[in-house]
Amino acid sequence: MSSVSDQSPPATGSPSGASYAAAGVDIEAGDRAVELMKEWVKKTRRPEVLGGIGGFAGLFDASALKRYERPLLASATDGVGTKVDLARQLGVYDSIGHDLVAMVMDDIVVCGAEPLFMTDYICVGKVHPERVAAIVKGIAEGCVLAGCALVGGETAEHPGLLGPDDFDVAGAGTGVVEADRLLGADRIRTGDAVIAMAASGLHSNGYSLVRHVLFERANLSLDQHVEEFGRTLGEELLEPTKIYSLDCLALTRTTEVHAFSHITGGGLAANLARVVPDGLHAIVDRETWTPAPVFDLVGRTGQVERLELEKTLNMGVGMIAIVPEESADAALATLGDRGVDAWIAGEITERGEHTTGAALIGDYAS
Repeated sequence: MSSVSDQSPPATGSPSGASYAAAGVDIEAGDRAVELMKEWVKKTRRPEVLGGIGGFAGLFDASALKRYERPLLASATDGVGTKVDLARQLGVYDSIGHDLVAMVMDDIVVCGAEPLFMTDYICVGKVHPERVAAIVKGIAEGCVLAGCALVGGETAEHPGLLGPDDFDVAGAGTGVVEADRLLGADRIRTGDAVIAMAASGLHSNGYSLVRHVLFERANLSLDQHVEEFGRTLGEELLEPTKIYSLDCLALTRTTEVHAFSHITGGGLAANLARVVPDGLHAIVDRETWTPAPVFDLVGRTGQVERLELEKTLNMGVGMIAIVPEESADAALATLGDRGVDAWIAGEITERGEHTTGAALIGDYAS
């Protein structure tokens, strides 16, 4: 956010010689973009943040961590993938920011960490100030939903490498958790309930498959209305990724939680297996929910096998909480009060001789 560059120094010489502007880098447009984004960044401010936009580094007062006995910092970085190309085609840029925050901060909260702050990186072929500001607006709104501050970032202009309308985004975040409240596999026990939290849609994974199936093979159009969605295909595909950070933290405050699993690339089984300890097995019953129509559209249109769909897409589950069986009702009540669609989708069992860390059984409800 604080500067625009292409990682090379500007040329010098006579007025008729080469220049940074002639090479395609517009510093004035970058400055304009910074001015436009300032009001949105301010909305993410936490009391621990020092300074404002324009510095070389974002500052966060770490003395706020003194209240912890043994603070552990959690960090994560991610992007949004090829979903950005759909945003470019539709000229809708703010929802991509929500996606970015979700991808980063929902990874951080999995260990029980409170999101603290985030930085972003926006790479463009040409700086369009309003477009860059819209992307940052979405990131800032996402940070508010995640409870973290947006403390800095970079907008880099790469003419010659990216087309004038091309862009990509990435981000990194930091959170903190008390050491003795760290969540994970070592807390999970036989009989624990597996609670699923509904996804808002495809989220931000598997779009290479989605784009291949819907546009390269089926030649569908982003602006065509799809009756099952009640809106256009483009609107469905750009539905922002749900941000679960504050919902997960609320769960840890109201009931006992043993682990979370963020369902991203690799699908439900693979991501759930990452938090299941050796000797135990997570069983999830497909009949406890019905995936949204968009998953059926991708599978049916591309004749994609179910196993391929499930290892690529979230299939309607964006986050998993693993809690003691006796805490399941309280957990569902907390999530329900916060407007999160959640249900008991399975349980933790002893691992059999031929089982893996997590498995899906049954068929999806119709």
